[in-house]
Amino acid sequence: MKLGTQNQTFFPDAIGEKFRFIKEIGFDGFEIDGKLLVDNLKEVKKAIEETGLPVSAACGGYDGWIGDFSEEKRLNGLQEIKEILEALQQVGGKGIVVPAAWGQFSYRLPPMESPRSQEEDRKAVTKSLIFLEQAAKETDTIIYLEPLNRYEDHIINTVADARRYIEDNGFERVQVIADFYHMNIEEDNLAETLHTNRDVIGHIHLADNHRFQPGSGSLDFKRLFDGLKKDGYAGYLTLECRVRGDNPEQQYRDSADYLKKALA
Repeated sequence: MKLGTQNQTFFPDAIGEKFRFIKEIGFDGFEIDGKLLVDNLKEVKKAIEETGLPVSAACGGYDGWIGDFSEEKRLNGLQEIKEILEALQQVGGKGIVVPAAWGQFSYRLPPMESPRSQEEDRKAVTKSLIFLEQAAKETDTIIYLEPLNRYEDHIINTVADARRYIEDNGFERVQVIADFYHMNIEEDNLAETLHTNRDVIGHIHLADNHRFQPGSGSLDFKRLFDGLKKDGYAGYLTLECRVRGDNPEQQYRDSADYLKKALA
């Protein structure tokens, strides 16, 4: 298993310096914002060449969800995701993280009455994934379908929800990303869910139970990592978290060290 990170506000802004900083902390890969990659492809290629730090995947950087209520935005998002996949192909990135939607609607928050039926939700997401399946085949990449918790998305909340799209449509280029924070809210048992769905989980996001850096909350990362090892998971474990503490950079370094020990 390899340890990756998304960007943080205290990382350097310049792309070359950013890659050097991430490698110096001890990460094995950088999960990059899709727009940052597309808009700075040459600089990213140069940074990879100079540091040897790979782009592990992309996350975000497009405007329009695959389950967007707006058809115009949904189609726009698909085209932008395709461009990100083409850029990933050029830098050796494996795939892109894609939720159904984020912050669009929740059955658990007012108004609690969706403008679209669940059947229509499923139809929109399926159409999007059919398009992205083809784009991923053309670019030799993967779509990492991400379940979000019930307060951030109303369509795909559990690993089983995401798995159903793969099985019902026979997708070969769609896998599930398991996010420990969202799972902590939605899954009955994180370890059991990871084990049961080991055949479709291709990527993992890390945060502690409260969404801050691992090691600052109550999740038993060593136990979860040990289970992943037994199941043969060999992908990235990527930090996607907020950072709590007076010295965010040091707290982040400490969290990276904590995770390395849990992986040992």
